[in-house]
Amino acid sequence: MEKTAPSRRLLLATTFALALAGTLWQQPALADDFKMGLLVPGSIGEEGWNRIAFDALKRVEKELDARISYVELPENPAAFEKAFRDYASQGYDVVLGHGFQFQDAALTAAEDFPDTVFLISSSHIHEGKVIGLNTDASQPFYLMGAIAAKMGRGAGLIGGMEIPPITQAFEGFTNGARSVNPDFPVSIVYLGSFTDASAAKEAAFSVISQGADFVVPNANSAGMGVIQAAREGGANAATFSVYSDYTHAAPQNVLGTFLADYGQGIVRIVSGIKNGNVPESNVDFGLKDTDVIKFTYNDGATRSVPADLRQYIDEVSAKIAAGEIQTRAK
Repeated sequence: MEKTAPSRRLLLATTFALALAGTLWQQPALADDFKMGLLVPGSIGEEGWNRIAFDALKRVEKELDARISYVELPENPAAFEKAFRDYASQGYDVVLGHGFQFQDAALTAAEDFPDTVFLISSSHIHEGKVIGLNTDASQPFYLMGAIAAKMGRGAGLIGGMEIPPITQAFEGFTNGARSVNPDFPVSIVYLGSFTDASAAKEAAFSVISQGADFVVPNANSAGMGVIQAAREGGANAATFSVYSDYTHAAPQNVLGTFLADYGQGIVRIVSGIKNGNVPESNVDFGLKDTDVIKFTYNDGATRSVPADLRQYIDEVSAKIAAGEIQTRAK
């Protein structure tokens, strides 16, 4: 019978443990490899939030010659902590928990693994080697709010869960809208789910029936329900793509797209870690980071954003990037 080397036994044991927590994909690794693991809440097959993290991981593999692994997890804090511990015990240099909900589990696991850097998406944490990487979505959402108030009668914002990265984004939208029209109506609905597209669609139809002609998602894969509601709501129903480009799903209704090239930001930060430079504070990506955050328009929309409004939005964007406009409370 073939004997299993100790290192291989450890790899197999860890693989089995992670498989219990979720769906695992992992490359073979050598002891001296630079290794990065990824935890996602759901499936990387979903366009949007989880896919952004997976694409970032693949860029780390290619551009930094790293060994990579990822695990797909249910919304279960115990599974989060177990996955963090399994990666860290296997000697992973960096583990990224893709979402604010991973923060507490990382803080607990990090106490026992001082050599691993734990990165948390959508977080402002900085405690030891637990470091938040926040894409300040309130900034592009501020631009969306200003457009909605210039072009529409009211807006409905559909969020997955009431957690800081989503509430802050919606605060940005509301502030942008109110900077144009202090009386512009904005309603907010939280689904309690990042996967229930049917509930998102129903919520979007509800706010449309109450007079909103803009419906905007921030709900991971559930957000597709909002895009569908906009498409079925007629030519006057408008929306924006968030994190990924959903223009193809509602080409007449999507006015613009907020893309976060998270991979570029991740490569930048992880490259520093590989070279021994661990961030000394949390990391905030904003409109000033033009390589990370992009906001584009859809010229094919029925209610395409007019040229004069685009110029105004460019001016607002520049002021946000320069720190002259605060999009949310700090």
